[in-house]
Amino acid sequence: METLQGTQIYLRALEPEDLDFVYRLENDEQVWEISHTQTPYSRFLIRQYLEQAHQDIYEAKQLRLAICKNDSFEAIGLIDLFDFDPKNHRAGVGILIQHSEQRSKGYGTEALGLLIRYARERLSLHQLYANIAWDNTASISLFTTFGFQLVGLKKDWNYQHGVYSDEALYQCLLKS
Repeated sequence: METLQGTQIYLRALEPEDLDFVYRLENDEQVWEISHTQTPYSRFLIRQYLEQAHQDIYEAKQLRLAICKNDSFEAIGLIDLFDFDPKNHRAGVGILIQHSEQRSKGYGTEALGLLIRYARERLSLHQLYANIAWDNTASISLFTTFGFQLVGLKKDWNYQHGVYSDEALYQCLLKS
C-alpha cells in the first residue's frame, strides 16, 4: 500500500488548481482561531505560496498536503507538517476538514494515520506534536486515538473575542 493512499481518502501535493480552495479556507474567519490568522490572505499571496509548494520539506521546513476522497481530485481539507526539525527528528501537525458535513466521517482519522506513517517511514521522524485548544474535544479525541499524550497546558495562550483560552500541547513518540 502506498504511504499516502488510504481506503477512503488520499493525500496529495498542492496544485495550482487548489488556489480557490486554499483561498476560501485561509479566508474563512471560522477557522482563523485554529490557524492563528488575523488578516485575510490575497489571491496573489496564495498563488505565490502555491508556486513555492514544490519545495522539499527540508528546504521549506513544512509540508502541506490536500486531503481528497478517493473518487475525486478536489480537496476536502488540508493536513500539515510544520516546524519540521530534521536534526531532532520532529514536527508539528495540523489538520482541517473544511466543511462540517465532511467531518466525523473518518476522513480526518485516516488522513492523520497516513501522515503519521509517512512521517515515520519516509521522513524518519521520532516525534510529532499538536497544539490543540483545550476545549476542542473532537481534535483531542482524534489525536489521542493515535497515541498523542497531553504533555503541557499553555494557560491563557490564545486571545479571541475578548477572552483568553488555554491551549494544550500533545506529543506522540513514533515507534518504528
